[in-house]
Amino acid sequence: MSCELKHALHCVCLTGWVLGFAFFCGAFTPDPTPIQPIEQYGYIWTAVLYLLRLTSLLVLPQCIFNLLGLLVFNAFREKIHLKAAPLLSPFVCFRVVTRGDYPLMVKDNIETNMKKCYDAGMENFIFEVVTDKPINLPSMPRVREVVVPSTYKTKSGAKYKARALQYCLEEDVNILQENDWIVHLDEETLLTQNAICGILNFCEDGRHQFGQGVITYANGDVVNWFTTLADSFRVADDMGKLRFQFKAFHKPLFGWKGSYVVTQVAAERKVSYDHGMEGSIAEDCFFSMVAMQHGYSFDFIDGEMHEKSPFTMFDFLQQRKRWLQGILLTVHSKVIPMKHKILLAMSLYAWAAMPITSLQIFICPLFPLPKFLPIDFALTFVGAVNLYMYIFGVVKSCAHKYRRSLLRLAVYLIGALVTIPFNIVIENTAVVLGMFGEKNKFFVVDKSMKELRSLQNV
Repeated sequence: MSCELKHALHCVCLTGWVLGFAFFCGAFTPDPTPIQPIEQYGYIWTAVLYLLRLTSLLVLPQCIFNLLGLLVFNAFREKIHLKAAPLLSPFVCFRVVTRGDYPLMVKDNIETNMKKCYDAGMENFIFEVVTDKPINLPSMPRVREVVVPSTYKTKSGAKYKARALQYCLEEDVNILQENDWIVHLDEETLLTQNAICGILNFCEDGRHQFGQGVITYANGDVVNWFTTLADSFRVADDMGKLRFQFKAFHKPLFGWKGSYVVTQVAAERKVSYDHGMEGSIAEDCFFSMVAMQHGYSFDFIDGEMHEKSPFTMFDFLQQRKRWLQGILLTVHSKVIPMKHKILLAMSLYAWAAMPITSLQIFICPLFPLPKFLPIDFALTFVGAVNLYMYIFGVVKSCAHKYRRSLLRLAVYLIGALVTIPFNIVIENTAVVLGMFGEKNKFFVVDKSMKELRSLQNV
């Protein structure tokens, strides 16, 4: 089946799912006996019920971007072709930031990723590992280890990953030219041939200073199927919202991720990561908002990279908690004008309100309100799109695992749907802990199981 036919079938399924879901939920069905809410519930409870409905629509812009991204752009292309010879491509630095807790994993992934670059025909590149602790990488022509001194402090007092990233930009540390490019990777990120081609095409084009692509989480051995299936939503979010905001507006209207980030050196140094503590918890999101404020442009990069989902439910919870707290600090920062972060703020407040809006599953049947087609359809639209995101994410993430086996695909899809209620509980718990907990902590996901596997392979 061609990628065009797959995309056409997906568009039909998505449109049919949204309309069918709305019809099933009664959005198009008129009221047989109109309800008088004030008479039945009183002024206060009626106001609360309507406020809950409107709060649930804070996520509507995000859902619209996801829908348009999934409909407009073909997510099923399996091969990315280079537009120019790799020998003529600009110089690329693959930069990995680590605390140094998992040296074997870093070494193993550097070797794997370098082989991918050589296989793609790359010549103008280097791998730079930025670490708080020496990990003693083997001496190689294209590998550079940068140890951040414990005495190093940024001008604004930035900490954690932001501090390490800023250290690389200092005059006496940076070895890159203004027109070179940096590809930011997490320590567990693995390149693919398509991602390398997409990056080289993006850098060769040179029209935009920043770019990002898709990360999937189900490749190789899956450590925790629950967290991996839950992360299928993130894959769909990359193909929908992320892609649409970059292709249609060339701006990070909803922010971006901290990995598979491609930046031009001059632009990154201008924006910097030196934004104090408020820019240190979700340094990626804060950076994107400042870059947009400076007038830089962004684009979507074709080709996917591979990572692992958190290995435990506790890590999954703590990861979400840190994201929420970091985005909260970004949205409330006085440095970034509201006009640049309005959509990010709506998305954040929708997330923060989840413990309350989730209750509507039980409240709506118990306390119905008069039907109003625009609001009713918008609410069902939000639910339909979010459910479809899990399905689409599994289809994209697990494609290599279910080839020629529809039964296996069905098992993955059922598994993803089963995880949704538990994922909602985890997300709600993360919101409560994030809103009322310490805001200045940077939780690092435990990768000791992957480190053990690396040790066993030595």
